[in-house]
Amino acid sequence: MTVLPMGRLAVSRTRIAVPRLDYVLLGSAGLILAMGTVLVWSATASNDTLTGGQSTAYLHKQLVNILIGLVLAAAVMATDHRWVRIVTPLVYVGSVIGLLLVLVMGSTINGSRSWLIIGGMSIQPAEFAKLAVVIGMAMIIAERTENARRRSVGVVDVALMGAIAGIPALLIILQPDLGTMLVLAATVFGVLAVAGVPRRWLVSLFAAGVTIAFLAVSMGLLKQYQINRFMAFTNPALDPRGAGYNTTQARIAIGNGGLFGQGLFDGSQTRSRFVPEQQTDFIFTVAGEELGLIGAGVLILLFAVLLWRALHISLNADDMFGRVAAAGIACWFAFQTFQNVGMCLGIMPVTGVPLPLVSYGGSSMFASMMALGLLQNIAMRGSADPRRGRRI
Repeated sequence: MTVLPMGRLAVSRTRIAVPRLDYVLLGSAGLILAMGTVLVWSATASNDTLTGGQSTAYLHKQLVNILIGLVLAAAVMATDHRWVRIVTPLVYVGSVIGLLLVLVMGSTINGSRSWLIIGGMSIQPAEFAKLAVVIGMAMIIAERTENARRRSVGVVDVALMGAIAGIPALLIILQPDLGTMLVLAATVFGVLAVAGVPRRWLVSLFAAGVTIAFLAVSMGLLKQYQINRFMAFTNPALDPRGAGYNTTQARIAIGNGGLFGQGLFDGSQTRSRFVPEQQTDFIFTVAGEELGLIGAGVLILLFAVLLWRALHISLNADDMFGRVAAAGIACWFAFQTFQNVGMCLGIMPVTGVPLPLVSYGGSSMFASMMALGLLQNIAMRGSADPRRGRRI
């Protein structure tokens, strides 16, 4: 507070602290949400089987999902940074309970028992498990290094973080949900790297992961349809009407778009419904066909900006929890985006993961928006800049 003397009067001027919001992160996320909403609308508008004849049905549903996601993001953003760490165990335990309930009473869709149907609403606990694992591992490494007054990561630290990630991973494998498992594995690897795990350990963990994957295939832990998807990825012509159908149609749709696209709501493959699950797993094909290389490139560029800001927030965080959590979210979004776009382009196997902030689906949207809220929380309260707010 500044006091200005004016004769016998004293006028006070209060300096108000404005939160240090990352407006670039907000802007890129907002544009991605806007593009995703239009793409979902376009993917479903002509599909009377999905919409029941109401062309805007999924548009309204997606807007509701975004609104709920914004509320969740605001709640996470407004929560004090220290309270996020305190409630992390509850979030983690809740996600594990959700994954257990899926195995007991979950619904099977497309060969995977991954959904809980509650009050007519489908919930996928594996989506929330990604966030729970990220903040769980961040909490472990933060508590261990800060309390011990050290920065090096030891064997016990890696073992604890492995246990945090291993329990949800095992439950996800049992569903089985291969796509989420791949995203989770990439996220965990990134978190370990940021936490300061020695390179030789990272190489060993990668080798162990490849070995486990090989054993899973050899022992028949994967379903036959999942193996067929990998085979079709290497050569879609092996089964063009079966496992290779999705990949073939996705490539055709994107190829139809050319440089500038066929125009929103005018994509020939989209309107003819040749691409399955186009509002969810293959939403990027709508961007490629209707917006062309330019429009799809803009979407990818927006994701690049979002990931840049997430890494910037991680680098500027002044505590280990914020640094690791932000980097973990960046790894999660980066690999999941690459996996989704890659399977649409035919450079990655079809695993059924949504495109963050774009694909239709409540669980994915809610988890992604909460992650964005946490990034903003870290940016606001965990900046290395000693000023916690801009003064006006």
